[in-house]
Amino acid sequence: MSGILRRHGKHLQQGFTLVELITVMVIVGVLAAAAATRYFDRAVYDAAAFTEQARSLIRYGQKVAVAQNRLVYVRLDGNSVALCFVYVADGSCPADQRVMSPSANNTASTNTLARCSNSTSWACEGNPTGVTYATSPATAFFSYDALGRPANVGAPAFARLSMTVKSGASSVALVVEADTGHVH
Repeated sequence: MSGILRRHGKHLQQGFTLVELITVMVIVGVLAAAAATRYFDRAVYDAAAFTEQARSLIRYGQKVAVAQNRLVYVRLDGNSVALCFVYVADGSCPADQRVMSPSANNTASTNTLARCSNSTSWACEGNPTGVTYATSPATAFFSYDALGRPANVGAPAFARLSMTVKSGASSVALVVEADTGHVH
């Protein structure tokens, strides 16, 4: 009886059977394969990152409008999100009327530089490759007044603005509320 455990004349099992080990390994493999696609799909991260950048820029535009007691225009041209102190119908923003980013630097990515007049200090972010967005209602500009309220440029009263950022199968929403200008 030395070293062998017995109970009523039978050996007690210790450890796992081969069938149990293989079953657990198969289950872990299936879960890993299903989860890996979520972790390695860059489109999901690009859409989320650009949405957060856009949210930050729009909110910053509202804060600048209040702090400087002047209009700040938000340009949503489908290729970038940018802040400007004047409205220009063709979407351009004169260099002396650009809102500077809070850190005096935007991301300076290739797409941002291409879509933001090669400026690294302008509060402007270009869409990453493969990322698109659309607004509802469709608008290329809106402004914040000195009280932080949003307004349409040359149009009826500002309605709640929804911006949908898409990349691959991923879609992320951003909303600007009509009365308060709150961005979420």
